[in-house]
Amino acid sequence: MVNLEWYRTFKAVYQTGSLTAASKVLFISQPNVSQHLSALEAHVGKQLFERKPRLVPTDYGKLFYTQIVESIEKLEAVETDFRTISYGSQLPILRIGTVKEFFQAVTAKYFGDVPAKLLISFGLSKDLITRLPKGEVDFVIATQKIEDKNLIYEPIFKEEFVIVGSSTVDTSAFNKLVKKKDWELVEAWLLDQTWFAYSADLAMIRRFWLNNFNKRPAIRPRFTIPDMHVILGALSDTQGLTITADYLIKELIVEKKLKLIWKGQFATDNTLFLVYDKTKVTTEQIKLARMLLKNN
Repeated sequence: MVNLEWYRTFKAVYQTGSLTAASKVLFISQPNVSQHLSALEAHVGKQLFERKPRLVPTDYGKLFYTQIVESIEKLEAVETDFRTISYGSQLPILRIGTVKEFFQAVTAKYFGDVPAKLLISFGLSKDLITRLPKGEVDFVIATQKIEDKNLIYEPIFKEEFVIVGSSTVDTSAFNKLVKKKDWELVEAWLLDQTWFAYSADLAMIRRFWLNNFNKRPAIRPRFTIPDMHVILGALSDTQGLTITADYLIKELIVEKKLKLIWKGQFATDNTLFLVYDKTKVTTEQIKLARMLLKNN
């Protein structure tokens, strides 16, 4: 009797071109992939791949793929649809990994508009994206990309990084230096301040510095806190600077709890993406995820 998993394995090997890559897609061992492929070839009585450094489909393998791939993908879609229905409820489940600050500031307000059960995970973009192929989350709102042919990146939001500080920071000397375009002294003034950082690798600060000073920042932050809302709250009471996304500080600037120090001589912007694995989500799930981002 033919095993459906043999067909799934054949499809994965055909699309990835190697036993190792297919094993990662299927989350099974490479020997199991090889065993499935050999069993299928014995069942159909034809060689499906030439064993070269990279597996190359034979003419029969190409024909076989075109005949079975649509049916396999339909079965996988049915399986995915059933997984999205929660027990005892007809509301689909959306498992979303996201950058905490963006979700709190921009997306949370649309909860009530989405007819779905939402399971939210917070974390760093790189870590969250690696959970998509494993099926641990359905969507990720991310600030960076990781190459994977099955991952779709839909641009949803553009943020600009700016330097912001306590409302009590005296910037009169700094503003004069900026006006004179004395960038060496502008940098020196900034380096002399107390700094708050979001992460030890200074990712946002480093990007802003490279864009505006063409060098890495010689900053040793006094405070490193992996929560931008906490940092901005602390800056309301403690004198210092940080680099953050502009959308997080608009109200705080209006309320004079913080001061916009500098946008830079060149804008440092960044795109946020809605990311999903096209092989693991349905059209309806994508539609619901976009509802969370409808006004962005």
